[in-house]
Amino acid sequence: MAHVVVTGGAGFLGSHLCDALLARGDRVTAVDDLSTGRPANLIHHAADDRFRFVRADVTRALPVDGHVDVVAHLASPASPVHYRRLPVETLAAGSAGTRRALELAREHGARFLLASTSEVYGDPEVHPQTEDYRGSVDPVGPRSMYDEAKRFAEAITVAYHRCHGVDVRIARIFNTYGPRLRVDDGRVVPTLLAQALRGEPLTVAGDGNRTRSFSYVDDEVRLLLDLLEVDHTGPVNLGSDDEIRLADLAALVLDVTGSNSPVHHVPVPPDDPARRRPDLGLARRLFGTLPQTPLREGLHRTADWFASTLGL
Repeated sequence: MAHVVVTGGAGFLGSHLCDALLARGDRVTAVDDLSTGRPANLIHHAADDRFRFVRADVTRALPVDGHVDVVAHLASPASPVHYRRLPVETLAAGSAGTRRALELAREHGARFLLASTSEVYGDPEVHPQTEDYRGSVDPVGPRSMYDEAKRFAEAITVAYHRCHGVDVRIARIFNTYGPRLRVDDGRVVPTLLAQALRGEPLTVAGDGNRTRSFSYVDDEVRLLLDLLEVDHTGPVNLGSDDEIRLADLAALVLDVTGSNSPVHHVPVPPDDPARRRPDLGLARRLFGTLPQTPLREGLHRTADWFASTLGL
C-alpha cells in the first residue's frame, strides 16, 4: 500500500485520480483549498480509513502526516472561467505550489507527478504537437496566467530532478472531459452539453472549423497511473489523438442528447488555439496500447451525469 498525496484532489481530474488510487489499494491524502474543487467529488470516500481530506492552500502549506510515497500535483484552476477569475492564484499554484509539492517529495524521497497541460504549446504552429515542440505562447496574453504557470511548473520540476535527484514525471494533459466537470466550467464539452440539455442555443467559436482532441476522464487517469510506473522523466503527451472539428462536436452533442437546440456561432476568444491534437508516439512507446473511450460513448456518460446534476 503506497501513500499518495494528491493536490487538487477535490477537483475534476484529481477526484477521479483519488478514486483510482483507492481502488487499487493505495492510501490517499487529498489536499484542496476548494477554490474550484468540490467536497461532493470526494464524499463517497468519507468512511474509508485509507482516505484523508485536508483543506489547505498548497501555495502556503502541505500539512500531510506520515511517510509519503508519491506526490501527484494537480492543484490549479484549469478552465478559462476559473483561471481568469483567479489569475494570481493560478500563477501561485504553478510556482509556489509546485515548489512546495516538490519539497514534500524531496523530503520523503517520493516520486513526483506533475499534471501539466497541452496549453504549454499555446496556439501551436506545429501539428500534431510533439513533446519537443517549444510552443507559441503569449506571455502577456489573456490565457498567459495558466500557460506560463504550467511552463514554469515544468521548469522547476526538471530543476528539482537535476539538482536534487527528485524522481519526477511530467504529464502534458490534453482536453479531458467526463462526469464531475462543473456546469459553469467554461470549457467546450460541459458548455455544449449544458446548453443542449437545457434547450439553449449551442455556442460554437468561429466558423466551427477549430479542432480539439478529447480524452475521457477514465482513460486519462489510467494514463497518469501508467506514467507513474515507467522510467521516463521528460514530458509525455497524454490524451486522445482523435481530432474533431467543433462544429462536428456540436452536432454529436445534439445527437447524443436528443436536443433540438440551434447552433449559434460566436467570436473566437483571444489566443484560442486553432488546432489541438497530441502526437502520442512517445506514449505508445512507453505504454503500448492506449485506452481510448469512443467520444460518443464518453459524451453519453457525461450527459447522463449532467442531466442528473441539472435535475433534468
